Amino acid sequence: MGTVTIGVSIAVPEPHGSLLQERRAGFGDAAAHGIPTHVTLLPPTEVGAEALPGVEAHLTAVAAAGRPFPMRLSGTGTFRPMSPVVYLRVVQGAENCAWLQQRIRSASGPLTRELLFPYHPHVTVAHGIDEAAMDRAFDELAHYEADWSCTGFALAEQGADGVWRKLRDFAFGGAVVPPQAARVGRGSLPAR
Repeated sequence: MGTVTIGVSIAVPEPHGSLLQERRAGFGDAAAHGIPTHVTLLPPTEVGAEALPGVEAHLTAVAAAGRPFPMRLSGTGTFRPMSPVVYLRVVQGAENCAWLQQRIRSASGPLTRELLFPYHPHVTVAHGIDEAAMDRAFDELAHYEADWSCTGFALAEQGADGVWRKLRDFAFGGAVVPPQAARVGRGSLPAR
């Protein structure tokens, strides 16, 4: 059956997702239109195609144990010089993301793997582009803010064309969104 490359992530909802994807493309990141705006829970991981039903069962169990939580992005950060990335900071919901990614990669499941770097939830807005464009992304999005209620995550597959396509959504088991998520859907980008 062969292998497939999968990833698990939390989507950044509209209108923020499209806006940030367009900004990423505008900074010169050629991969921008093939990668929906997201917070990674499981980085690109190769698995046997025959393992997908077990992966989906595992993710269903992880989601069932999760509860909706508030997410908030605010300001920029960078992994330079270790990695050529500029990102938006996850300032609320980071602990929840860390909890989820640990369970997704748990030794009892089919997605056990080591990470190249310690887990740090973020939203990439520039990757592998020239330094001047990286600096521009860092400066222009420094005051960007967005918040929403995270109610689940998704499994995606990377196609041979490099484009990531969602295979399935996994909703959390709890139906109550914490009260501090009352500011859902706000986002701002300063005028240029």
